Amino acid sequence: MSRISVTLARMTTEKVTLQSIQQARERISKFIARTPCEFSVGLSEMTGARVYVKLDNLQATGSFKERGAANKLLQLTAAERKQGVVTPSAGNHGLGVAYQAKKLGARATIVMPKGAPLIKQSNVRRLGATVVLYGDSYADALAKAREIENEKKQVFIHGFDDPAVIEGQGTLGLEIVEAVPDLEAVIVPVGGGGLIAGVGTAVKALRPHARIIGVEPDRYASMVAALKVRKPVVIEATPTIADGLAVDCVGATALRIAAEAIDEMVTVTEDEIAKAILVLLEVEKTVVEGAGAAPLAAMFTGKVDLRGKTVVLPLCGGNIDVNIMANIIERGLVKDGRLAWVRTFASDKPGQLAAIARVIADAGASVKDVHHNRAFGRVEPGGVEIDWILETRGHDHLAELVLKLREKRIRVQTFEDR
Repeated sequence: MSRISVTLARMTTEKVTLQSIQQARERISKFIARTPCEFSVGLSEMTGARVYVKLDNLQATGSFKERGAANKLLQLTAAERKQGVVTPSAGNHGLGVAYQAKKLGARATIVMPKGAPLIKQSNVRRLGATVVLYGDSYADALAKAREIENEKKQVFIHGFDDPAVIEGQGTLGLEIVEAVPDLEAVIVPVGGGGLIAGVGTAVKALRPHARIIGVEPDRYASMVAALKVRKPVVIEATPTIADGLAVDCVGATALRIAAEAIDEMVTVTEDEIAKAILVLLEVEKTVVEGAGAAPLAAMFTGKVDLRGKTVVLPLCGGNIDVNIMANIIERGLVKDGRLAWVRTFASDKPGQLAAIARVIADAGASVKDVHHNRAFGRVEPGGVEIDWILETRGHDHLAELVLKLREKRIRVQTFEDR
C-alpha cells in the first residue's frame, strides 16, 4: 500500500483547457449519453461520507472511453475517416473507437494484447472493427499499432495521450460538477492518465478547492512512479483484475496535464478491488469492472480521510468478464463468511448424514453442496469425511454453527483450521 502527496511544480497544460473541454462537450453531445450521477445511501452509510456515483458504465459500450473517441473522430476529415484509424487498447478504448467509428462511417483497427478480456474482443468485432491481437501487454499493442499506422497510412489514435481524447474524457468532469455542485472530492481511476487529466482539469477550473484523488492498482502504479520522478517511467507490473488500468507507463502529455490537478494518489490491492466490485453489485445493483470499482476501493482502504465530505466516484466501466465476476462473487462471499467450507467426520452408517444436516439446519445455515469422501480421506475404515459448502450470515454465524456441531460431539474442521 502506498500514498503520496503531489508536490510537483505546476506545469503548463498542453492545449487542454476548460474552454476546450466545453467545446468538446458541444461537439460530442449527440454521440454520447449524459449518464446519471446518483446519491448512494448505502455507500454513504458504509464510508461516513456523502457519496455520489457517476454511472458512466451506462454508456452504450459500457465505458467513459466513448467520450474521447468521439471527440477525436469528429475532428478528422472525411478522407481520414475513409482511410481508417488504428488504435491500441486493453479493451474499453477499442470499444469506444469501434462504436463511434461505426456511427461516423470510419474504418477502425483495434490492436489488443492477446490476454485482453474475451468479452471486449468479441464486442469490438461485433461493432465491425478489425481486431489484431498482438503481444502480452498494452505496450506491445501500442508498438504494433504504430507499425500499422505507418504501413497503411491510417490515423493513429492514442488511448490516453492525445489532447483531443483527454478533452473528451474531461466532459465527464463537467457533468460531475453540474450534478454535484457542492462536491469536495473526486476519486478518479488512473491507467494511462487521460481520464484524470481531463476530469481534473475540468473540476479544478470550476471547483478549485475540490480534491482530485487518483487511484491505481498497486500492481500497476505507473502514475505514482511518474509523479515521484516528474516524468513517465516504465514500471514492472503483474496482472490485475483492473485490466482497464493495466498500463505500465503513463502518457507524457497526460502526465503534464494531470500533474496540474492531482492532489493525491493512492494504490489499492486486488482484494480491495474485488471487494468494491461485490459491494457495488450488492448495494448499488450495478455491474462494474475492476477499473470502475477502484475509486470505491480507495475509500475502503482508509488511506484518504473523506468522512463527512461530499465525494463523487466515477464508475467508469462495466465490461467485466462473467467468469471473473463469478469468481469475485464467490471469493467475496468466502471472505465475508457468507460462503463456508466445513468438513465433518462420522462413521459411515445410516442416519449420520441426516443427523449432521439437522444440526446445520437448526443453526439456520443453508447447504449449497455436499460431498462424501471414503477412499481418499484421512479416516479409518468404516469412517467418512463429509465436505459441506454452506451459506451463512457471516463469520459469527459460522462460529455458532461449529460450536453447535461440537456440542453434538461431531468432529468438525473449517477452512481456517486446515
